[in-house]
Amino acid sequence: MTDKPDHETQQDENRLIAERREKLRAIRDEGNAFPNDFRRDSTAAELEAQYGEVSREELEERDIVVAVAGRMMLDRKAFKVLQDMSGRIQIYATKEVQKDTKHWDIGDIVGARGRLRRSGKGDLYVMMDEYVLLTKSLRPLPEKHHGLSDTETRYRQRYVDLMVNEDTREIFRVRSALVSGIRGHFLGEGFIEAETPMLQVIPGGATARPFITHHNSLDMDMYLRVAPELYLKRLVVGGFEKVFEINRNFRNEGLSTRHNPEFTMLEFYQAYADYRDLMDRTERLLRSLAETVLGSTRIEYQGEEYDFGASFERLTVREAVLRHTDVSEAEIDDEAALRKAAKRLEVPVEDSAGWGRILMEIFEEHVEDRLRQPTFVTEYPTEVSPLARRLDARPEVTERFELIVGGREIANGFSELNDAEDQAERFRRQVEEKEAGDDEAMFYDEDYITALEYGLPPTAGEGIGIDRLVMLFTDSPSIRDVILFPHMRPRQAGA
Repeated sequence: MTDKPDHETQQDENRLIAERREKLRAIRDEGNAFPNDFRRDSTAAELEAQYGEVSREELEERDIVVAVAGRMMLDRKAFKVLQDMSGRIQIYATKEVQKDTKHWDIGDIVGARGRLRRSGKGDLYVMMDEYVLLTKSLRPLPEKHHGLSDTETRYRQRYVDLMVNEDTREIFRVRSALVSGIRGHFLGEGFIEAETPMLQVIPGGATARPFITHHNSLDMDMYLRVAPELYLKRLVVGGFEKVFEINRNFRNEGLSTRHNPEFTMLEFYQAYADYRDLMDRTERLLRSLAETVLGSTRIEYQGEEYDFGASFERLTVREAVLRHTDVSEAEIDDEAALRKAAKRLEVPVEDSAGWGRILMEIFEEHVEDRLRQPTFVTEYPTEVSPLARRLDARPEVTERFELIVGGREIANGFSELNDAEDQAERFRRQVEEKEAGDDEAMFYDEDYITALEYGLPPTAGEGIGIDRLVMLFTDSPSIRDVILFPHMRPRQAGA
């Protein structure tokens, strides 16, 4: 059997919509077409949990009356299947009831009250004594055999995707459980949850290109935040020594399977701790989330298995480059020699780049993707870490780490720079880079420097990308799979 041409499919859909509109007109003529007085008392999952093991005979003897409601997904005349937020439950219509429900269509939202029974196949169902059409669905759902298979349509019409694809619903149930688990961890550890500004006068906390908007009353340009970091550290200065936020960031960058311009981040800060303490915490957190949400510390992702139960390896950037490239010990610490090695490895490097940026370009091009099992990469160069504390023994690198899993960054953290004068100098260098044409370089944040001058205690902070974490936990190949309403280009006219 071949698929129909698009124009025939559209004609069929238009015909069905017209038929359903006629049914709605008839319902309106008879009275209230959208009643709101039906109240359910049970969901499909609740009934299964409570009565799933009760025998057919005992159910008949107990004569339990329940009220259910949901979207009708299957209509087998006598047996109809309702889907609610928790799952599916069957409702049974006698021949008399079938006459009253002949105007129901797949996709309609209905309510039913009656006695709970078990079918010959062992499935629970509700024998309908009372029933009501709550909302008429004017558009037909995708055919059950094909589902909503077009990827672009799934993203644009997520509401339909959620109706017909159980896998999609499961992704967002896992997402909710992950966020809940993260919040529970930090609240249980004595952290305070904060909400910091989305609209900022100066976008700071990350090297990224911001979105610009205009505040009419103040007659000034403002920016959607690229990160909450500088505000959260102001709170640590103010005395909130353990603080976290789970919220949105915005970066005016490209769309890809790993990037969406609007994304969710966890950021947390802990006074009297350093980057090693945060690596320990992160390992405990992710191991606990895997056990709680997935029931296993082994995670399958795109054909690979990652072991969150084993200790995460820790490598410096320098060690990782030496291990995974042909850069030698003699070359790696010498800027001129490292630049030649980059050329040999066909890694493009700006003439203005110093030793640290050259090292990172090599790492990102040839090393990062080779780190498959959970690995903390540490000691990032100061040149690319404008907010991180320098390593006392090697000031050219910082007390910073990234967690890499499957070749992708999952987390980024570091001991915070709390030297106001050093921070002011690094901001000035960022401004020079911005004036030289780097759209992602940071602004000079004078108020943040003022806050540091009051004194930031020794502090460590970290950001974890929630979307990428959900991708990992749900075996989703694209970030759009784990964002309910991802950004997309407008449809072409006539498409």
